[in-house]
Amino acid sequence: MTKLLTVFGATGVQGGSVIRAVLADSTLSKTFKIRAVTRDVSKPAAQALAQQGIEVTAADMGSRSSVDAAVQGTHTLFLVTLPDMMTGAPAGTETAQGKTVADAAKAAGVQHLIFSSLIDVTKASGGKLPHVHHFDSKARVEDYIRAQGIPATFLQPGYYMTNFTNLGLLRKGDDGSYTLAGPTGATKAQLPLIFTEDDMGKYFIAIAKQPLSKILNKTIPAAADYYTPQRIMDEFTAVTGHRGQYVQLDHGVYKGFLPPPIAQEILENELLCEHPGFFAGASLTDGHELLAEVGLKVTTWKEYLEARKGQFE
Repeated sequence: MTKLLTVFGATGVQGGSVIRAVLADSTLSKTFKIRAVTRDVSKPAAQALAQQGIEVTAADMGSRSSVDAAVQGTHTLFLVTLPDMMTGAPAGTETAQGKTVADAAKAAGVQHLIFSSLIDVTKASGGKLPHVHHFDSKARVEDYIRAQGIPATFLQPGYYMTNFTNLGLLRKGDDGSYTLAGPTGATKAQLPLIFTEDDMGKYFIAIAKQPLSKILNKTIPAAADYYTPQRIMDEFTAVTGHRGQYVQLDHGVYKGFLPPPIAQEILENELLCEHPGFFAGASLTDGHELLAEVGLKVTTWKEYLEARKGQFE
């Protein structure tokens, strides 16, 4: 008998990765029937899911009745929440929405909730980095899920590799060389890189195939490795053949390149990678071992670049 897997944020990066991975897996594609939850079922990404025979349903995460309908009958639930800085919502909205889904999941008797979480930066930094709200909001949701006794696993995605290629962080100069600029030291910051579009789904597969007793209440940081800015550029040069360099910027100068409403939050997000660490020093080994148990492995930065060399010609 198939079980219902409900995926929130189904048309986003993380939810989409989970759905693609499940559909491609010979076992879980038969184990689960997928319900894709999104805010707007009329957008092309949602329609594309529907054309694959996936149940697509709309839900407002701010509405308990809407979320109750979306999680009804769910066995396994994947939840990712959108940061307030991305949506422009009032502070605290992300946390409130995460709690709403958690309450609905508990009421519906969800057997396994897999939540895309992050560390509490304010706590981990001893109050020195109090503005990384998109981390702290997720940490508060995680704390709430744990307090409610909901059977859950917490998957923490690392620093997106696509930030460098899709957001223009790697800038090409007139001489053909590439520069990466940031507020941290070239060899001090440790960025746990992940190709989220492919690998978030892999981690979900690895978790879903484990006995619940083995991964219940576990926190699993998800990334290929910890990379310094210098290593990022060294491997960029090795793969693409283009000269690359990292330039450390003064904090004020760095913030000047960012939209003022989120400048401090992004600055502190980067400084986090120096101390206390994106995952507060947690090892990536457990996640890699889970992947290996089901014959999967995470995408390295070099592998990611190899597949995209043409972008830098």
